[in-house]
Formats: sequence, structure tokens, C-alpha cells
Amino acid sequence: HVQLVESGGGSVQAGGSLRLSCAASAYAITGHCMGWFRQAPGRQREAVATMYTNVDASYYADSVKGRFTISSDIAKNTLYLQMNNLNPDDTAIYTCAARSSTSPLCQPSPPDYPYWGQGTQVTVS
Repeated sequence: HVQLVESGGGSVQAGGSLRLSCAASAYAITGHCMGWFRQAPGRQREAVATMYTNVDASYYADSVKGRFTISSDIAKNTLYLQMNNLNPDDTAIYTCAARSSTSPLCQPSPPDYPYWGQGTQVTVS
């Protein structure tokens, strides 16, 4: 079955950077909508960034535009999230998700994604 495994979380000071990775197994990420979502304590899960792995089509939440970059490496079957200039509001559990798609329009809606990883904690102080 599809497995998504995140790594790269941790604790950083404000202004620092982290790079999250999401390794997929049991399927090829090409031709999929994939995304990073986050959930802070007491808050709803929200989309951070999504992309269609076959083309350069991505979505970013307003709060992360200009600071975060989503990318994929088809050969490594891995999704990434480069996070720069982190601030305490970015503290959350970050989870990657995926769904097959023939359209590059990857909606940032969690219910649209059937496959989820376990999440990785990001703490910014």
C-alpha cells in the first residue's frame, strides 16, 4: 500500500531554515498532486503548499509565500519543503499528502487527499 514518510523536522530559532522530505513508496509520485499540510495545537489542519509533480504548478498559503518552496524529485520519489525565515507561527506538525490526478490544479483541501504520512514536528522559538 502507499506509504509516505516524512523527515527533516526539528527545533530552530526564528529566522532559521529547515528542509522537510517526504519519501513515497509503493507508487510513483509522477502524475500526482502532492502537498504539505500543517496543524498547530488547537488549530485546524491547513494547507501549506501543494504541487503537481509533472509540471511546475504549485500553490502556497499566503502566510508562507516567499519563504517556503515545495519541490519534488521524481527519480528519488520524494517531495520536499524548503522552509526559510521561520517564525514561531510556523510551529506545527507538518504532514505530506498525495492523490492521483490528471489535472495540475491541486486544490489545497485536506479531504481531497487519501494518502497521508505520519507527520514531523517543526518547532520555532
